[in-house]
Amino acid sequence: MMSFGPYASFIVTSYLLAALVVAILIVWIALDYRRQQRALRDLEASGITRRSAQASGKPS
Repeated sequence: MMSFGPYASFIVTSYLLAALVVAILIVWIALDYRRQQRALRDLEASGITRRSAQASGKPS
């Protein structure tokens, strides 16, 4: 392993903290995606549709 010298603890801590933040963001995005998909399914089940699902060429 490489020797970081007297700053090893600072460097390792910084990398671990950055990795933790990235992991938290990935989990947060995945959970939000699932929540948004569920909300979209609920809206579509209640009869509300997306504008993009309408036939093209027809004004809304």
